[in-house]
Amino acid sequence: MSGMFDPNTHIQTVVIVGCGGTGAQVARIVARLLYDMRRARLHTPNLLLIDPDHVEEKNVGRQLFTPADAALKLPKAEVVGKRLNMALGMDIAWCVEPFNAEKHGSRYGSQLVIGCVDNHLARRELHAAKGILIGAGNYRDGGQVIIGNTGDADLMRRHLDGKDGKYAYLPKEGLVFPSLLEPEAPAPEPQPALSCAELVLRGEQDVLVNDWIACVVGQYTAALLRRQPIRTFASFVSLDGMSIRSLPICREELSAYVPEGT
Repeated sequence: MSGMFDPNTHIQTVVIVGCGGTGAQVARIVARLLYDMRRARLHTPNLLLIDPDHVEEKNVGRQLFTPADAALKLPKAEVVGKRLNMALGMDIAWCVEPFNAEKHGSRYGSQLVIGCVDNHLARRELHAAKGILIGAGNYRDGGQVIIGNTGDADLMRRHLDGKDGKYAYLPKEGLVFPSLLEPEAPAPEPQPALSCAELVLRGEQDVLVNDWIACVVGQYTAALLRRQPIRTFASFVSLDGMSIRSLPICREELSAYVPEGT
């Protein structure tokens, strides 16, 4: 029988790290959620966008940017923040430097951090951040979304059964998939690292994969902000099979990713 994630926290700030293919779409979804909450006169968390990258021509079309953004080499976080503020009358803030767990995570109180990055160094910082983390990642025609709030394996092992059907702790993506925190193994022959945008241009990544991942992230975020039941901790998207498979919160599934100690 599956349990329910109950972190017993009131989210004061949502921090989205990465405003590219997935991150920009996530920002659009989260801004709409916050707009709807504000319209209903509910407590509305602050929204902060973080991304040190600037818009390039290869980002246009696949991401939420225009040729003018690329020509001016504008910061991605600034472009997305300003557009959403203008469209929805929001007060979204942005930061154009790399995410730092200590600097950006210690002054915002109870927070939800959403990671939409594609390198192990950024994921390490996300793994160290306080609060709840929703980590998103993708490959050619699929990807995964993991929601968790602890990177402590011992702590997670002690709470594999939850309490009265409620789980105060779930494993972060770096605990579920430790390889995400490590450099990728080198290819047999040295090859230049390609961004998601470059992979799309070469036809090696589906144009819509980021949209699918963003929708899953958005659903987890909506449930968390609205204090609705969250009964899964990992979701796997397959565009090839037009499917989303989610793992229920229970000892059997959690222990497979957080093995019990000896």
